[in-house]
Amino acid sequence: MSGTPAPRDQRLVLATHNKGKLKELRELLRGQVPGLDVDTQVVDAAAAGAPDVAETGVTFAENSLLKARAVAEATGLVAIADDSGLAVDVLGGAPGIFSARWSGVHGNDTANLNLLLAQLSDVPDAFRGAAFVCAAALAVPGPDGIAHETVEYGQLEGTLLREPRGEGGFGYDPVLQPAGMDRSCAELSSEEKNAISHRGQAFRALLPAIVSALSEADAR
Repeated sequence: MSGTPAPRDQRLVLATHNKGKLKELRELLRGQVPGLDVDTQVVDAAAAGAPDVAETGVTFAENSLLKARAVAEATGLVAIADDSGLAVDVLGGAPGIFSARWSGVHGNDTANLNLLLAQLSDVPDAFRGAAFVCAAALAVPGPDGIAHETVEYGQLEGTLLREPRGEGGFGYDPVLQPAGMDRSCAELSSEEKNAISHRGQAFRALLPAIVSALSEADAR
């Protein structure tokens, strides 16, 4: 991919405290942005000294933009964020933006997953369709606030299993079996998952904007 190499001291901040998301992003960006050392220059909000951002939006896009804008303004660095979740057909798209706190406790993957499986225990296999959905946002800081922002989307469709399978991934990965596959997302290698994941799709679509933003930051 062409573009001006990112300077060695230029960091890209992912507006999250989720180490799983940071690991995924680093793997997606590895070798894609000229001059960017993903292991040291792609950092999370904690490493950049950025504050937690309340997800008060009512859509994935609104929440991802809220986080990216806040972190870019707080750090003066190019920031990206995603908001993602599981949309279950028979639940009308829920848990959706509430996926991470479906059980009432934010970030308790086991509790969220167990509650969802209990709610769907009587749903026949033919009606257990679901999809991981992601909106990824980029915010570029300027002298008077946010100079530029972009949002891209990704979706991974599949079927919900009746019990968790696999040790990889996080969140609802152990119970979503991607369409056309016989394994859950948690049974895929990181390379296999990144190739098809909703987050991978969204961040790959965002990649040209990331390269452009880092090049612009280098020129300033």
